[in-house]
Amino acid sequence: MVKTLSAPLVGVESRGPTPVVRTPRRVAGRGWPAAVAVAFTLAQLAFVRPGMGLGWDEAVYVSQVSGHAPAAFFSAPRSRGISLLVAPIASWSSSTSLLRIYLALLSGLGLFLALRVWRGLFPQRVVVLAGVLFATLWVTVFYGPEVMPNYWVAIGALAGVGCFLRAQADRRDRAALWGAGASAALLAWMRPTDAVWVVLPLLVLLVCVRRWRRPRLLAALVAGLGTGALGWVAEAYISFGGLSERLADASRIQGGLGWNIAVLDQLRSLGGQTLCRPCDSSVPAPELIAWWFALPLLAALGLAVAVRGGRAARTLLPLACATTASIPYLFMIGYAAPRFLLPFYALLAIPVADALVHLVTATRRTWRPVAVTLAALVFAGHLAVQYAILEDAVARSTAGRQAWARTAAELHRLGVRPPCVLNGHEALPIAFYAGCSSAQTQGHNASITRDELLRTARRTPTATLARVQDAPPGYARDWPSHRFGGLSIHVGPAARAGDRG
Repeated sequence: MVKTLSAPLVGVESRGPTPVVRTPRRVAGRGWPAAVAVAFTLAQLAFVRPGMGLGWDEAVYVSQVSGHAPAAFFSAPRSRGISLLVAPIASWSSSTSLLRIYLALLSGLGLFLALRVWRGLFPQRVVVLAGVLFATLWVTVFYGPEVMPNYWVAIGALAGVGCFLRAQADRRDRAALWGAGASAALLAWMRPTDAVWVVLPLLVLLVCVRRWRRPRLLAALVAGLGTGALGWVAEAYISFGGLSERLADASRIQGGLGWNIAVLDQLRSLGGQTLCRPCDSSVPAPELIAWWFALPLLAALGLAVAVRGGRAARTLLPLACATTASIPYLFMIGYAAPRFLLPFYALLAIPVADALVHLVTATRRTWRPVAVTLAALVFAGHLAVQYAILEDAVARSTAGRQAWARTAAELHRLGVRPPCVLNGHEALPIAFYAGCSSAQTQGHNASITRDELLRTARRTPTATLARVQDAPPGYARDWPSHRFGGLSIHVGPAARAGDRG
C-alpha cells in the first residue's frame, strides 16, 4: 500500500501485502447510497417539470441526433458526448417528458455508482452525507435531467478520483483500474478541456512522485482520456482546420480565455440564473449564498480532520482536483453559469461531509443530541433555500421556452414550415421548436453568407427574427414584417408565396 495512504481503508483487513475487503456485519447500511440516488431521481421528476421545453444549448445537442429537427450549428467548445447519451431517446421520439425521465433515471444511477466507489475510503455516513449535500443543491437537481454535459463531468470526476485512490491502495483491484479509465473517458467524452483540468493532479502524482507511480494506472487514465477525446480531436481536423484552431475558436467564443476573475460573477449566478452573460446583476441576498462561503471553511476543516486521522491523501486528492476543475471557471472566463462548478461541488462534498460528521460526533455525548438537532435545523434551512431558488429557475426557464414554442407556432401560421430556415435573434432555439434549420450570417454561430441566405430565401421558406427595438438586417428590410411578442418576424419570398394556412 502507498505510504501516503497510511490509514487502512474502512472495512479492510490486511492479509500480507494486499488488503482484502472484509464482509461487513451489517449489510443494511449498503442501501443508503441507493436511497440517496432514488431520492435525487424523484426530486428531479417532482421539481424539474418533465414537460419543460429544451433550452438553447439543449436544442443544439439534441438536434445533432434528432429525427425531428435539422442539426444546429455545432460550435468549437462543444463536444458530442451528451448528444450520444440522449440518442437512444431523441433519435426516435420528440417527447421532452420522456427525455427528462430518461435522464433523471440515468443521473440517479450515475450518482449511485459514483458514491459506491467511495465506500471503504471514508465511513459510510460520510459518503452518504456527501451524496446528500451534492444531490440537494438546486443546480444539481436542475441539471440532472437537462441535456447538458456538466453534471456528467461532475459524476466522472467523483467516480474517477475514488477509483484512482482505490487503485493506488490495491494494485490487484482491477475494477478500480478499469473504473479510473472509464471515468476519464466519460470526462473527455463530455468536455475534453474540463477533463484535463480535473485529472491534472492525478497525472502529476503519477509522473512526478515516485511512491505514487503506477504505470498501469497512468496508462488507464491516458487511454481513457484519449478514447473519450478522440472524436472531438478528429472533428477538430475535419471541421475546424486543426486542434489548435479549434481551441482558439473555443477561446474566442467564450470571450477569450485568460486572466478573468469570475468569482463575483459565479456568486451573482447563484440566485437562479442559468447563464450570467453579461454578468451585471446584483449579488443575491446573504441567505441565498451563505452556503457558498461555508464550503471552503468546511473543506479546510475536513482536511484538518483527515490529517489528524492519518488519511490526508484521501482528502487532499479530491480537494486538489476540485481546485483545478474550478480554475478556468473562476479565474479564466469572463462570464458565469452555476453549472460550470458542478465538478467542484461534487468533489468538495467528500471533505465537507467529513467535516460536518466530525463536528457532530466530536461533541460531548451529553451535548450530542443538541448538536444533531442544530445541524438538522441548519440543513433544513439550507434545503428550503435551495428549492426556493430551484423553483424560480424552473419557472423562468419554462416561461422562456414556452415563448420560443409560441413563436414557432406563429412562424408556421405565416407559412414558415419545414423545410425552412431561420436567421437572426434567438433563431437557433426557435428553429429547433419550428423544425427549421438555423443559419446565421455573423456571430459565434455563423454558418452561411448573406448571398447564400438570400438565394436560400428564394426557394425555401425563410424568416429573419429581430427584437422590435432593433432594425432588421439590410437584406430583410423589404420583407413583410410581423410583430409577435417582443420580436419582429421578417418573412422571405418563398414563405410569402406559400400557403399560410
